[in-house]
Amino acid sequence: MALGATLYDFQIALSNVDRGIDQQLSLKAARHPSETLERVWLRVLAFSWQWEERLAFGPGLSDADTPDLEARDYTGQVTRWIRVGKADPLKIQRAVDQNPKAQVAVLFDSPARLEAFLAEARETKASRVSKADLAAVEPDFLRALSAVDERRSRLAVTLVGDHFYVDLRGKSFDGPLTR
Repeated sequence: MALGATLYDFQIALSNVDRGIDQQLSLKAARHPSETLERVWLRVLAFSWQWEERLAFGPGLSDADTPDLEARDYTGQVTRWIRVGKADPLKIQRAVDQNPKAQVAVLFDSPARLEAFLAEARETKASRVSKADLAAVEPDFLRALSAVDERRSRLAVTLVGDHFYVDLRGKSFDGPLTR
């Protein structure tokens, strides 16, 4: 018998200073049995970074060709297509091509992973990945957040410029968003 997903509940006070966003969000994230808590936090950070109405989690690890998060407008057209963690440049280029009106974004789990992605994109001549919004967070920032392993969390996420500030359980965490 296969293990089921573990549900995490995040109550987020989101403030994105540059985009003028100040929202209270209720977010439920299903953690696949093979998924690390760091990847769950990466999805939560990506959700906060790219938030717009109707943004939702995709099928995740169970379907590698779909985004980890996506938003659709009322006509069903994709407006945001987001991948987290390791990404294949050719798949990101295909997402850019197939969703010309969408903002395609990738949030990597380290600046080194972002650099490796860009090197692979140059090698495979996947030039249209430059149309995607590519960024990375520091691995130490993810590790610090994942050390708080609670299935219900209240947190404040603030983005100022290219920097995350997270208040969780009376502790403050922060890390740059490398582009």
